[in-house]
Amino acid sequence: MTDTVPAYGLWMLVVINSALFILFAFSFSKPQTKRDWRSLGAFSAFVLALFTEMYGFPLTIYLLSGWLGNRYPALDPFSHEAGHLWSTLLGLKGDPHFNLLHLASNLLILGGFVVVAKAWHILHAAQSKGELATIGPYAVVRHPQYVGFVAVLLGFLLQWPTLLTLAMFPVLVVMYLRLAKIEEAETLRHFPVRYADYAAHVPAFIPHWGGGNGTAHPLHK
Repeated sequence: MTDTVPAYGLWMLVVINSALFILFAFSFSKPQTKRDWRSLGAFSAFVLALFTEMYGFPLTIYLLSGWLGNRYPALDPFSHEAGHLWSTLLGLKGDPHFNLLHLASNLLILGGFVVVAKAWHILHAAQSKGELATIGPYAVVRHPQYVGFVAVLLGFLLQWPTLLTLAMFPVLVVMYLRLAKIEEAETLRHFPVRYADYAAHVPAFIPHWGGGNGTAHPLHK
């Protein structure tokens, strides 16, 4: 190591960063049901695994250190900058904290949390009135909260990919898909006609950009 400040073994940063993002997710999603807590728990496990490798013990770098040393002989694989693997693999120069990948990751993380927060407020207001949430983010996709969480996860993967979080990501996506199907079945039982009509106009996860189907739907009236 050539750095005077250690790149890893900073367990207090692991705790602080993990707690910060988990509390953000908690405050934005406001879990109430068992499914909500399960979703938050899975997200929390991802965040904890991420920051453990980012500041605690770099398992991915350790496992790839031999390959990285052979491919990039001038690279110190255990420097903090080397943990930004996409920058290393793509040959990006300069401070990885200021390249386009890192900026894109920050936008995904921030945007994802904003979507989750807006969606929860609309959903909570609709549920308190016994209505169907169809405005705001719900006029664009039927499951904006899950879309928001996936955006946050993608942002983290762009910023600091690890073998564990890369393996966890598809598992979390499948879990969100299953939770969405369960929620849709329950909502359809409460609003059989209105929700079927709403689902026919609004996509589940991927917006119809420019197609006109993502505009506000009158079902919320």
